[in-house]
Amino acid sequence: MRDILYLEDIEQAEALLKPQRVEVLRQLAEPRTCSQVAELLGQTPQRVYYHVKRLVDAGLVDLVAERKVRGISEGIYQAGARSYWLSPRLVGRIGLRKARDELSLGYLLDLMEEVQADIAALDRTAPELPSLGLSGEIHVHPENRHRFMTELQTTLQDLFTRYGGAEGDAFKIAVACYPKTTDHPAEEQDDD
Repeated sequence: MRDILYLEDIEQAEALLKPQRVEVLRQLAEPRTCSQVAELLGQTPQRVYYHVKRLVDAGLVDLVAERKVRGISEGIYQAGARSYWLSPRLVGRIGLRKARDELSLGYLLDLMEEVQADIAALDRTAPELPSLGLSGEIHVHPENRHRFMTELQTTLQDLFTRYGGAEGDAFKIAVACYPKTTDHPAEEQDDD
């Protein structure tokens, strides 16, 4: 099972974005038959098989084994990944692209789309995948905001200059700085 499956195909997204299929997919975090999933969800095995078949056809679920039950072959299925990311490109850009102003929200959204696609494309089967993720919170008074942004840019530009040679392993660095919100809708949904 992969950690992440990045969906850039509209057919994959359509197969995934049905509430009943999401429930089936959740049950397939562990290898199970359609009958086992049906019992867990209180549905008929035929209904579950219909959804599993669509998920398999879309490449979101894998047939991992088969077994004989009273002379009939029964498939054992498992979700293809632990997480499914939908590419923002599935919807496409609505309206004209604004100027690539590094201080704009549009630029930050474009950067996050690029990071998401880059991470999804990494070879997670590699024995070593040197990466670093940092997250933190700082508090900056409004009168110091411009100075902070300038200092951050200067510090990063210094790193790019010192380590930006043409030889060695290439790393991509993306830094996002944005106002912190107090409520996180995604976290609230996970609690349900």
